[in-house]
Amino acid sequence: MEMWGKGRSRRLRAIVVFICVAFFAAGGLQASSERQAQQPAPNPAARPVGTIKSIAGKTIVLTTDAGAEVTIQVQDDAKLLRIGPGEKDLKNAVPLELQDLQPGDRILIRGKMGDDGKTVLAASVIAMKSTDIAAKQQHERDEWQRHGVGGLVTAIDAPGGTIKISTNALGAAKDVTVKVSSQTILRRYAPNSVKFDDAKPAAIDQIKTGDQLRARGTRSTDGTELTADEVVSGTFRNIAGTVNAIDTAAGTITVMDLVTKKPMSVKITSDTQLRKLPPAVAQGIAARLKGGATPEAAGAGSGSSAPAATPGARPSTAPPAAQPGAQGGQSAASAAGGRQGAAPGGARNGDLGQMLSRMPAATLADLQKGDAVMIVTTEGTQESGVTAITLLAGVEPLLQASGASSLLTPWTMSGAPGGDAAP
Repeated sequence: MEMWGKGRSRRLRAIVVFICVAFFAAGGLQASSERQAQQPAPNPAARPVGTIKSIAGKTIVLTTDAGAEVTIQVQDDAKLLRIGPGEKDLKNAVPLELQDLQPGDRILIRGKMGDDGKTVLAASVIAMKSTDIAAKQQHERDEWQRHGVGGLVTAIDAPGGTIKISTNALGAAKDVTVKVSSQTILRRYAPNSVKFDDAKPAAIDQIKTGDQLRARGTRSTDGTELTADEVVSGTFRNIAGTVNAIDTAAGTITVMDLVTKKPMSVKITSDTQLRKLPPAVAQGIAARLKGGATPEAAGAGSGSSAPAATPGARPSTAPPAAQPGAQGGQSAASAAGGRQGAAPGGARNGDLGQMLSRMPAATLADLQKGDAVMIVTTEGTQESGVTAITLLAGVEPLLQASGASSLLTPWTMSGAPGGDAAP
């Protein structure tokens, strides 16, 4: 019994020692963890990218691509470089002075977060000037205008790499075969976006009959074929109807669709391109669509004055330069389509987009209940509905003419896909 008691006592002491050691070890670990937690962590790296909202001295307020505002503090030893649009590395970068940065310039910051957790301390600033971006976009718009063709997809031969589209230049339908290869860049618009930047790479088999497509490349001599360098496509909707309601604050209009006989809500954004045809221009286009154009009806490119608007017609809200008889007797259609190297006859032999792109932009305030409109919208989703890409008002005469529904495309109002958002 005595030996058993001694053995039990030794076991108890061992258990007590083990518990104490474990307790103090845990306490040590906790203390160590607390000490580590109390030590300041190194400031995380930061690489915000966006557009300069304002700049004062060495402080920049940056609007990121996600829409947030970030304060940038440019350090004294920061490295500033300027690159051109489209550059993928810094091989061609050139030094830049801080005072050369302006609101609207795009920048990429490399640095770390400040102690306040809000300010980024910039060690380097890589800038792309807004003027360079605008020049590149204008060049690309010109390239799409000079070397582009667009229309509705009528047939696709994916294995053969050909796409047939039907174009419509003021009612003159023409079939064009677009040839694509492994070098051709193919993109497709997102379901509810009108921005070129949102277009994603897509294989030819994603293009469907009925899609809108625009291609840029080298045309054949007779214009029936185009070897494409770049193709962008998307599924869009064409709506023709009358305006039932306008909500300027919400940026929406309700249109009674003439085909479905149902009202449809259409979102108008800053990217939507709006035009309103003066009555004489609309009558001239309608006359060409009907195949009975006359110089008096068309009023385009001849330099003669257009006839007066139909009695009772709603006056156009376009500036004087686009009004009938403006600029010393020049007609509205001539003013819109007879400049910038347009073919003789103004818009008679040209593309409707070339004419409309030169006309003044309209706003929601220019629309009235009962106006007839033609709209191209995104495919849309059930959650977000449809967004207008182009909206053409003042089209009462056009809706009575055959072929008017195919006049507008997502790119009618712009020389390049996506307009200002072209890459």
